[in-house]
Amino acid sequence: MKHFYKLLCCALLFLGSAAHLHAQIKRLSLTSPNGGIKVDFTFGDKIYYTVSDNGTELLTNNHMALTLGDGVLGAYPSLISSKNIRGNEEIKPYVALKFSTVKSVYNAVLLNFKGNYSVEFRAFDDGVAYRFITAKKGDIEVKDEDYTINFPDSYLLHLQENNGFKTSYEESYSHIESANWKATDKMTNLPILVDTKKQYKLLISESDLSDYPGMFLKSTGDNGAIATFPKAPLEFGPDGDRSEKILKSADYIAKTNGTRNFPWRYILITKDDKQLLENTMTLKLASKSVIADPSWIKPGQASWEWWNDAAPYGPDVNFVSGYNLETYIYYIDFASKFGVKYIVMDEGWAKSTTDPYTPNPKVDVKELIRYGQQKNVSIVLWLTWLTVHKNMDLFKTFHEWGIKGVKIDFMERSDQWMVNYYEDVVKEAAKYQIMVDFHGAFKPSGLEYKYPNLISYEGVRGLEQMGGCNPSNSIYLPFMRNAVGPMDFTPGAMINMQPEVYRAERPNAAAIGTRVNQMALYVAFESGIQMLCDNPTLYYRSADCTDFITQVPTTWDETKALAAVAGEVDVVAKRKGDRWYIGGITNGKEGGRQVELNFDFLEKGKVYNMTYFEDGINADRQAMDYRRKIKQVKAGDKMTIKMARNGGWAAVLK
Repeated sequence: MKHFYKLLCCALLFLGSAAHLHAQIKRLSLTSPNGGIKVDFTFGDKIYYTVSDNGTELLTNNHMALTLGDGVLGAYPSLISSKNIRGNEEIKPYVALKFSTVKSVYNAVLLNFKGNYSVEFRAFDDGVAYRFITAKKGDIEVKDEDYTINFPDSYLLHLQENNGFKTSYEESYSHIESANWKATDKMTNLPILVDTKKQYKLLISESDLSDYPGMFLKSTGDNGAIATFPKAPLEFGPDGDRSEKILKSADYIAKTNGTRNFPWRYILITKDDKQLLENTMTLKLASKSVIADPSWIKPGQASWEWWNDAAPYGPDVNFVSGYNLETYIYYIDFASKFGVKYIVMDEGWAKSTTDPYTPNPKVDVKELIRYGQQKNVSIVLWLTWLTVHKNMDLFKTFHEWGIKGVKIDFMERSDQWMVNYYEDVVKEAAKYQIMVDFHGAFKPSGLEYKYPNLISYEGVRGLEQMGGCNPSNSIYLPFMRNAVGPMDFTPGAMINMQPEVYRAERPNAAAIGTRVNQMALYVAFESGIQMLCDNPTLYYRSADCTDFITQVPTTWDETKALAAVAGEVDVVAKRKGDRWYIGGITNGKEGGRQVELNFDFLEKGKVYNMTYFEDGINADRQAMDYRRKIKQVKAGDKMTIKMARNGGWAAVLK
């Protein structure tokens, strides 16, 4: 027994010495699996970290903290221990927007601090991420979170400036020198794209957002960025039929469980803009799916009536078109003919925006559901978020009717209450096998992988903005907004104009950019539900374009960026099974753009028949001009393609 007592004392002495040793550690480092990216930590009055790649310092003396009601986690941190972790996992997302299989390989360190909290840092070959982890009893109030990054030089920031925390996330991108970004300037939502102007680009966003507000950034006033968050709302008041006003907010940003993982803050690091188009960081950091059998979730395309004001016309339209039964039958017939899985019935399908149980008698939703089932076309219904909130049992009712999806609109907030609303909705919808498309929504932050029935988000300056949607802004979307998750841009315009002659409104809605630009968006942009926004009448008249559009998948096995310069050009090849599709888009550069394609991504030894669409010789002036051509190609072949200003290029290879 005495011998055991001596051993125990020695062990305790050793552990005490080890703990003391860890407490004295002031510096640590973490490197990515390939040794390129390095994070250097310093522990003083705060937790500091510097990020570099192959010796080039990218972000310097950044710091982090969580301010709670009873103290600050990260202030004068006392490091108790650190644990190195190696991660190597294979992820197979059910809704595969870029790859059907994603490898997640990283080195990590778990830093455990006195005060019952930890910070986990991960270093991937293409970026870094961290999150706070707390182990406190009961609930905690998070007063604020310090996320501060500092730029060692003046960087060019591509960001979406907001007038406040209430926003539809549809502002055009701004392009600001970080040294000129003032503390009094507008804040920005995530993601932001940082051009170091020394080859590197950094994409900043978050993942695994749950029971916590979405993060915004504002200038530190000293060539850096600092987080800001909406306060947790406490009281609401009426604000029309589709929203509520916040009358009172708390003095904290979140009240949450004291034992939890907080959202990941990540920075994608790349020397090649192609990596932005292939980014899967949000997926790698998201929670795993909680839907045991997701086989009922069916991504696909949808014919949408709002943009063209439900106004088909022509010799085959022998009824008064509008939001009525005959018109929706016409949309179902169109969708069935071209193999489109869904039609979206937007505002007007219900007798009232506040009553989701009483259809507009001119529409007869139940008859349309029955008719659609005969034609293999399902229905998605539009709703305001407020109506859903007040009628959460509608999912059960819709399931009984045979509805397959809902499009929920006008949230326009990302405070803790609204973030929880998103999760409550998709959780309840999943019980009744209903998909969700959020409009007026914040950016994807991982919930779409935890609940893959969350099929898409809007929160983008898309085609519903009509003349406010310009290819010179949209060209940033694959590198920023779509780089972090699905995006309901609503492409597919068949009336196309260059910006200097743009004149259009519903029912004759039109898009800025060429016809082929619109076609290429079906490959370049990613969404689990991809809209055909225009009038079936026009799709029938351009059947060759429609045949191409409607064969483009909405999920993919493989993505290969072929040419990429953020803000200038995006040409990407995507594979589904044994078919490849190519989509190319560009901005409004005078004279257009030429790109050399290398078909080395094709399987060797096979010859592919390629049907492709290119801008016509007059597309820079008459944007409707295009050519359809056929050619055989094989691995190793090269081809120079030309896109007009605001133009595109699209192909399918079989």
